[in-house]
Amino acid sequence: MRHLLTSAAILLWAGAAMAQDAALLLGTERYETLGRLSRGTEILGAAEPLRDLGFSVFALPNGRADSTAQTARNWLEQVPEGNRLVVALSGRFATDGARSWFLTAEADGPGLLTPGAAALPVEGVLRALAEAPGRALLLLGVEDGGSNRYDPWVGEGLGALEIPQGVTVLTGSPRAVAQFMTGPLAEPRADLSRAIADAEGLQAQGYQPRARIFMPARPDTPAAATAPRADPAAEEALWQGTVALGSIEAYRDYLSRYPQGAQAEAAEAAIAAIIAEPNRDARLAEEAIGLSRDQRRDLQRSLSLLEFNTRGIDGIFGPGTRQAITNWQQQNGFAQTSYLTPEQIGRIDAQAARRNAELEAQAERQRQEAARQDRSFWDETGARGDEPGLRAYLDRYPDGVFAETAADRLTLIEEEKRRAAQAEDSAAWDRAREADTIEAYRDYQSAFPEGSFKAEAEAKVAALSEEVAQSDARAAAEQLERDLGLNALTARLVEQRLDAQGLEPGEVDGTFDQATRRAIRRYQSNREIEASGYLDEATVVRLLADSVQGIVDQ
Repeated sequence: MRHLLTSAAILLWAGAAMAQDAALLLGTERYETLGRLSRGTEILGAAEPLRDLGFSVFALPNGRADSTAQTARNWLEQVPEGNRLVVALSGRFATDGARSWFLTAEADGPGLLTPGAAALPVEGVLRALAEAPGRALLLLGVEDGGSNRYDPWVGEGLGALEIPQGVTVLTGSPRAVAQFMTGPLAEPRADLSRAIADAEGLQAQGYQPRARIFMPARPDTPAAATAPRADPAAEEALWQGTVALGSIEAYRDYLSRYPQGAQAEAAEAAIAAIIAEPNRDARLAEEAIGLSRDQRRDLQRSLSLLEFNTRGIDGIFGPGTRQAITNWQQQNGFAQTSYLTPEQIGRIDAQAARRNAELEAQAERQRQEAARQDRSFWDETGARGDEPGLRAYLDRYPDGVFAETAADRLTLIEEEKRRAAQAEDSAAWDRAREADTIEAYRDYQSAFPEGSFKAEAEAKVAALSEEVAQSDARAAAEQLERDLGLNALTARLVEQRLDAQGLEPGEVDGTFDQATRRAIRRYQSNREIEASGYLDEATVVRLLADSVQGIVDQ
């Protein structure tokens, strides 16, 4: 921030008297960070009436540091001794009690040690007006309570003013000051003292004679302040460069050069948009990396593997992914912007690779322990080859290492029983097997309570009852798998990963049969994931983690 006008500088410039009556009008309502100020620029409506009365008028709406400084210099160069001087400031002010400042549009949170940053000292203006005692008028449009960004040691508004002899100061709301300037003040040869006394909403200080003719008669040929004519081509070239840079500084530079330019509104809107987006630079930096959708999916998969929930792995960085990135950045000591840098992408990839290796090592330990327990239980049950032992094993380990062997042996036992059973018992059992329902097996039990297939009937009733009980859970698991939208290529990749781990998924053809479901259940059990036999997001993230290519730093 720059200090615009110091009291000493104003005194130096005030010595250069070159013209007649001079007026300085500065009004601001569009503050970048201090909030909007209603009617802050209405005082500029007095510019034409003052020119009609012969004043050289220097007016600027929503001025920033540089343009305000230049406008004030132009006015100071026109201040002659013995002529009328009018200054009107309408906008936000700051004070430390003893000094007061008029804040420009880019001012941000004035503080006790830097109150003059991007500001115009009111005391300096009063010193300049003192050069025309009895013919100097300062109007201040003040409206407090619009911002909470001030330093605790600096107040909003005006402090106590030390008004030089012969200077009149009028203070009121921006609207009251504007109405006075475009009304009573603009009347030629009117009694200014009476107009001040009759005005509503204004407070007068300083020089207040009983009667006072301040304004001259309206001249036949009104004087007009000369201003350099803007070059449209130069302005357009600057604007194109400003847009290309896209920074607050670039837009401020444009507004300083062309405060009333063709693109002033667009520049104001751009500054407001940049200020409203605190992480804009981080967003632009991430966009510059040019992540593809597949790379975004990989990042989502890696974040999910690191237990940062992205709420989906779809290659779209929505609110869920942004929150996951923010949480990861917080945990890893980065600024919480929700946008990634190449360094952060590389670190996420490395962390995910390490985490996957840890999980796989843990899964391998669990698999080995599960296999040990499986074999130990088999040795005590199914290895003996009798029907109770085989069924006990299958009850405990329906997808165990020896499940197929146990099922095959039970089939042989059943065939032997069928051959040995009476024809009626066997026929009844065949009918029950053909229907394969709980009711059919219970009918068999009722007809043959001590039949040859009693144990098989009890096992079938238990299995089907369990299946009915789990039907809702299975349906939910099936729906979760359908929601993943796996294509044939991904399905084959899943089978390849299962086969590579020795889980025997059957033929690798992209079709999930019973062997595939059993292999998935085995995989899920080894990794302490709910063993549904169907794929969900957690299973896919773990299963495909090794096959994901890391993202190379951009």
